[in-house]
Amino acid sequence: MIILAVQDVSKSFGTHEVLKHVSFTLQEQERMGMVGVNGSGKSTLMKIIIGEETADNGTVSIQKGLQVGYLAQQGELKGGETVREALESVFEPLVRIETEMRELEQQMAEHGEDAEMLRRLGGRYDALTREYERKDGYSWRSRTNGVLKGLKLWEHQDMPADRLSGGERTRLCLGRMLLTAPDLLLLDEPTNHLDLKSIAWLEEFLQGYRGAVLVISHDRYFLDHVCGRMAELIMGTVETYTGNYTQYLEKRTEVYETRMKAWQMQQKEIARQEAVIAMYRRFNREKSIRLAESREKRLEKIERLEKPQEEGSVHFRFETRRQTGEDVLRTEGLRKGFGEKTLFSELNMHIRAGERIALIGDNGTGKSTLLKCLTGIEKPDGGLIRWGTGVDIGYYDQHQAGLKDDKTVLDEVWDRFPRMEQYEIRGALGMFLFTGDDVFAPVSTLSGGEKGRVALTELMLRKDNVLLLDEPTNHLDMDSREVLESALADYAGTIIAVSHDRYFINRFAEKVCVLEDGTLKEYLGNYDSYFEKVRRAEEPDGETAGMTRTAMDKEKRKSREEQQRIREAQEQVKALEKRIAEAEQDAAKLEAELADPETWKNPGDAAEKTKQYNAMKDEIERLYEEWAEISG
Repeated sequence: MIILAVQDVSKSFGTHEVLKHVSFTLQEQERMGMVGVNGSGKSTLMKIIIGEETADNGTVSIQKGLQVGYLAQQGELKGGETVREALESVFEPLVRIETEMRELEQQMAEHGEDAEMLRRLGGRYDALTREYERKDGYSWRSRTNGVLKGLKLWEHQDMPADRLSGGERTRLCLGRMLLTAPDLLLLDEPTNHLDLKSIAWLEEFLQGYRGAVLVISHDRYFLDHVCGRMAELIMGTVETYTGNYTQYLEKRTEVYETRMKAWQMQQKEIARQEAVIAMYRRFNREKSIRLAESREKRLEKIERLEKPQEEGSVHFRFETRRQTGEDVLRTEGLRKGFGEKTLFSELNMHIRAGERIALIGDNGTGKSTLLKCLTGIEKPDGGLIRWGTGVDIGYYDQHQAGLKDDKTVLDEVWDRFPRMEQYEIRGALGMFLFTGDDVFAPVSTLSGGEKGRVALTELMLRKDNVLLLDEPTNHLDMDSREVLESALADYAGTIIAVSHDRYFINRFAEKVCVLEDGTLKEYLGNYDSYFEKVRRAEEPDGETAGMTRTAMDKEKRKSREEQQRIREAQEQVKALEKRIAEAEQDAAKLEAELADPETWKNPGDAAEKTKQYNAMKDEIERLYEEWAEISG
């Protein structure tokens, strides 16, 4: 069943036509991803759907009575409420039902001898019980706990919501919207401000979501795992494809090649017909002129195919001036902290020539700080950093702090490479889509993606043999990310990249280093390989290298003890979940009995059942608290 229909929607800002006759539909329970280059109109289209923007032409039809959730709409938080209270406020209707049910129980206990009153109260109680069950009232507390844990808000649950950072507030608003469980979720870059574990949790949540989802995202791995249909905004229009992101890429290439071949064949036929017509006219005889006119009429009736167009795309490659030695980098006992917080300590690394390393970890663990220590931007608190011979370091800062806002794009790059000619600088900038007067734009006016392309231009021209990249795919559109990945695939040097982009990590990395709890763990392979090893609770590669047999035996014993502790905790959680389910079933039975007027004909029996029911609810609450403590 179609729940959303966008028909012939157009939108302009001044003379710039952003959307041109956009049409698509979204089915019930469908999960569609929307992609396109930066500035293609994705967010504008979503705002038109929810009514924040008005279309110049066209219509948006949403199924009557449909509940729509949009992340930006959930941004208002009440002053003074805690994080948990902000989430639980979603369930105020259920709390009101619970309150009324408790009041009815009290009233039924007080009017145990009044049959008519008991009949009325019992009827209302029965209706409330059915509504409570229909709205899945027994699970709202556990669902809230799941969101707190999944979005890394558990430790902040008692903190006032207005004291959260911007990223934490965004996660809280996302959590509220997910708990609201609307029929249609509209998500604009939902993985922003989420670490890898939270993104994985969100993917799993959306995979089992009962409603429909329309999501704008640059996270290709996320789109692969969540979406079954893709929509691409290109040149102001939209094209849809069945399948996830990877399948969409394959089909888009096939469609483009088919259209280009058809256009080329038509152009060839038109040129042939025009040559024949010109030949007939050169004969300048009555019969040949009639033949020429006849062919011209047929040619005019041909429906001309438009030449397939693609958005401009970046194209470049990384080169090196010279080779490094075999040992590129060694660190020994590296330490760094800020104030009382230690980010990492006793950190040892050994990186060899040509290695491709992805550095990952939760937000705030010190990944970017580690790169800055390696480049000399930050000074470590202790330990040694030894770079090998012949090393030239190229650093990409995700915030582009090195760019000068008061310069033009051309001067920013040219001042760093003064020996190059202007045409060479402009040629390099042209590879990154800075053409014509674009090169005279002040850096201060550029978007995040444009600043990223300027920084990549400078990095390309440096020709360094070691690249330290801090979130290089941030702000880049998907086509630019694909080109960056291809350029790194052909790069002959060494790469250390901090990234949350799992698709990017899969494309370039041969080793994943995880920074957590102040230490570094190494896993051979790309992200999928690392994730599989973690999922199976395997030890990181190289973790026991250099250990004595005694130390290895001790480490294995510790590992076995830890695994035993985890198994015991998992068994406790399962046992608690079983007890909770049984207790909720018993509570539901008691509710049904209390809702039956027959029960209240015996006031003593009714009072005892009410007492049992209240005790059961207290027990359920206690079990949930125990479950939250163990599973946390």
